[in-house]
Amino acid sequence: MKIYKKFSLAKILPLLYNVDMNAVNYNAEMNKIIKSFNGEKKKLLLHACCAPCSSACLERLKDFFDVTVFFYNPNIEDEEYFKRKAELIRLINETGWAEIADCDHDTALFYSAVSGLENCKEGGERCAVCFKLRLEETAKTAAAGGYDFFATTLTISPLKNAELINSIGAELADKYGVKWLYSDFKKENGYLRSLQLSKEHSLYRQNYCGCVFSQNPLD
Repeated sequence: MKIYKKFSLAKILPLLYNVDMNAVNYNAEMNKIIKSFNGEKKKLLLHACCAPCSSACLERLKDFFDVTVFFYNPNIEDEEYFKRKAELIRLINETGWAEIADCDHDTALFYSAVSGLENCKEGGERCAVCFKLRLEETAKTAAAGGYDFFATTLTISPLKNAELINSIGAELADKYGVKWLYSDFKKENGYLRSLQLSKEHSLYRQNYCGCVFSQNPLD
């Protein structure tokens, strides 16, 4: 029996604005999945949004997965994108916690996907479309590359709806035939740990999510 709700743009409002964002304990679900490995490492393609968010996620996952980081973020403008990518590569080189897979960067894909949603409130429908855009490319790449699982660092943010992200990921898992790793990385002090690791590695921390719209969110 599946634990997620099917993702549909026509039906996302209950997920976007549901005050109970912890109806399913996705952190516990991830722990159950990992426990089922019985010590065997699995291959994971991890979508990453930035080095700070990736830090605590990678620290937690490295002992259970052979992790490849997938920095696919067409929502981020070029200058910021390459700055974040360089920091992520530096973190990986310093820690040895993962490999990194290169990928194309085309902001036109993002602007096409969110056309008509430019004035949506931050955290609303535009963000849901953006999550799906990035996770779908991750799922396709994971399936083509023979990965056991795909996941994202996005759930480490206290500002991100873990239920929505996990619902999208689970639906894409069905579509592409690759397993989705449920997560809520902010749990178990994950977000706090990301702040600590960012300080330890002197990581650049941006003050907005990524797209130009998130720099000036509407009230």
